Amino acid sequence: METPKVFESEYRFCLILWENEPINSTKLAKLCSERLGWSRTTTYTVIKRLSERGVVKNENAIVTSLISKDEVQAAEIDELVEKTFEGSMPAFVAAFTKGRKLSRAEAAEIRQMLDEYEPD
Repeated sequence: METPKVFESEYRFCLILWENEPINSTKLAKLCSERLGWSRTTTYTVIKRLSERGVVKNENAIVTSLISKDEVQAAEIDELVEKTFEGSMPAFVAAFTKGRKLSRAEAAEIRQMLDEYEPD
């Protein structure tokens, strides 16, 4: 199943949800007001929209996520690599590391991840 698209403002909402779920929709609306400056109706609209797309579930006024933060981030990276780098992971990595200072520890961690990677 393909991960549904989560747009920027929805992602900020999801960060609050992932941190607090399961959460009562009224409490979630209060948190969104405090952290995002949203009105209660904006929060409920986002909950409804994300529910329709299969990102969250709202049952008996309790909101939970159906998709993890890792899944949303992976889908976003996949879209970026496809759209910007014509699907080339090496081109993405080259652009990502160009001009960045990676510590030896970060470089070693990336090498280890690549060494442990087993394609499907």
